[in-house]
Amino acid sequence: MAQPLMNEDPPYLLRRDENGVATLTLNRGDRLNPLSKAMMDVLQHEINAIAADSRVRVVVLAGEGKAFCAGHDLKQMRATPSLDYYQQLFKQCSQLMLSLQKIPQPVIARVHGLATAAGCQLVATCDLAVASTEARFAASGVNYGLFCSTPAVALSRNVLRKQAMEMLLTGDFIDAHEAQARGLVNRVVAPEALDEEIARLTASIIAKPAVAIAMGKQMFYRQNEMGLAAAYQLAGETMACNMMDDCALEGVQAFIDKRTPSWRSKP
Repeated sequence: MAQPLMNEDPPYLLRRDENGVATLTLNRGDRLNPLSKAMMDVLQHEINAIAADSRVRVVVLAGEGKAFCAGHDLKQMRATPSLDYYQQLFKQCSQLMLSLQKIPQPVIARVHGLATAAGCQLVATCDLAVASTEARFAASGVNYGLFCSTPAVALSRNVLRKQAMEMLLTGDFIDAHEAQARGLVNRVVAPEALDEEIARLTASIIAKPAVAIAMGKQMFYRQNEMGLAAAYQLAGETMACNMMDDCALEGVQAFIDKRTPSWRSKP
């Protein structure tokens, strides 16, 4: 993989860390924040760094300008009509999406505007999503002769099959409230309340022990791909290991004692 373009001016990606929250902002708002190869390089670099940083408890993924993310960079794709290039590009994108789900920290999509094609995939891949009432979503590749196959993987794991297929076959937009009704986003708020709502959500997560959050996130995605018996086996093993952690022992004892837990040095 190419080295992340960290010295570009302006940078492809902005990062801000505050109170355990790392906010990553796609910074090509003038072009609707496409997932170009360079953008994915930088985003992958930051996700890898965050995965190893215990100071980060939650990741917020945002976009500059009018759009959250308009998907892949179609001009870049059209300029290199090579099967090998396309295979590598979509492999890179798939690796990025998997990384977002594999890191121990929950990832929240902050969706203020358009989220189309791979941008819609990005929303579906994040663990949680909070959208402005001005947000719009579409699996729009089919409008240009390109069925959104990789976005379909994440989309079909968020919304019901027929609803996912309708989005994929028509490329039509849905608004934020419809996205919430279909299960693509968790919360919808007025544009001016978007950051406040995300702050409430991150604060609620950060108040919980990091080890429980990390173990639970890993278990959630693994069990979702298993049969029922295997899923219960994994879940039981996870809970048993979780219960041996000091935070869980303290939390349960606090419940018994009818007092507030004291997590001590562990968040």
